[in-house]
Amino acid sequence: MVQSMPDASPVKWNLAHTSWFFETFILQRFVEGYQPFDDGYGYLFNSYYMQVGEMHPRPLRGLLSRPSAEEVLAYRRHINERVEALVSEPPSAAREEILTLIGVGCAHEEQHQELLLTDIKHGLFQNPTAPAIFEERASTAEAGDAPSGWVEFDSGLAVFGAAKETEAFDNEGPRHEAFLQPHAISRRLVTNAEYLTFIKDGGYEDPRWWLSDGWALSRQENWRAPLYWRGEDDDRRVYTLFGERDLDLRAPVTHLSYYEAAAYAEWSGFRLPSEFEWENAARGREVAGRFLDDRGPYEPQPAVGAEPDGLSQLYGDVWEWTASPYVAYPGYRAPAGAIGEYNGKFMSSQMVLRGGSCATPAGHIRATYRNFFPPHARWQFSGLRLARDL
Repeated sequence: MVQSMPDASPVKWNLAHTSWFFETFILQRFVEGYQPFDDGYGYLFNSYYMQVGEMHPRPLRGLLSRPSAEEVLAYRRHINERVEALVSEPPSAAREEILTLIGVGCAHEEQHQELLLTDIKHGLFQNPTAPAIFEERASTAEAGDAPSGWVEFDSGLAVFGAAKETEAFDNEGPRHEAFLQPHAISRRLVTNAEYLTFIKDGGYEDPRWWLSDGWALSRQENWRAPLYWRGEDDDRRVYTLFGERDLDLRAPVTHLSYYEAAAYAEWSGFRLPSEFEWENAARGREVAGRFLDDRGPYEPQPAVGAEPDGLSQLYGDVWEWTASPYVAYPGYRAPAGAIGEYNGKFMSSQMVLRGGSCATPAGHIRATYRNFFPPHARWQFSGLRLARDL
């Protein structure tokens, strides 16, 4: 039931909501005579689909003592069984639509697998005893110092977005052309050591580096370091899913808001890449990195060398803030019906992140994937890499 802030949800709610998605958008539409598992669940576990009906207020999800966790797990078993039965013999007239929606539902559940970890971490952080949820395992890869420097890219017209026939969310299309100016992207992510230099130089006390809204919020919330950092000066500790640990200076800095990422970039004399510059750098690269699987890693790790093209950790470890607002691509139209509320209605006051994190399920990410969060969000595994004009 723990809900540490309105942006986070209890574990139990996440588990129920992902099953509600399959029940609402697939079973109720395509199974003749289907009766909801519980008439109250549509109100309790609807997140933001206004066309489906009213919903329980998000900030109050932590007060839902019923249904119990046992009842929620029974609900999940019931929905899984009914979806499996439908898939085994889908009605021929709706077969393709059903399979498409099941693909969306599975991707939606993968997103909530990531939210489970980030929400649990934020909840446990409120406990002064710094409890661990996972037992830390020794890394199988020896971390090395990834080279600093830049990878340069020429100007030109390029095609961006996902092809219509590929597996992707609606907000990743349509494919379209955009022109890039000559630019360079840093070879690696900004590290804890580099961000600590920004802090020591008074980065949180100097309004020159900050966007106006970010400066006001940092004053109001008394930000002095990334979320989960503890201590002062060089005596820094950080809360992780393995409990409290010494700050690893080689690891990429994470749990930054967009405001903090933009302030660091301004202080450094550079900028954040646009989402098109990021996607252009990722084009043709293997989607490989440290993601969520049955063995972790659950926390960002230091880079292990660099890829053949000179870039390191383009995928995994931390989501990378870009300078791009989350808006529709040219020609975008949200899908018809309530499912169209999944992405399209959030195209305001959000910023785009790319690349996935250590909490993103393996296989969920791709070069065209557009994550988005409001600029104040800090509880996600979000960091940055720099860019500059040529």
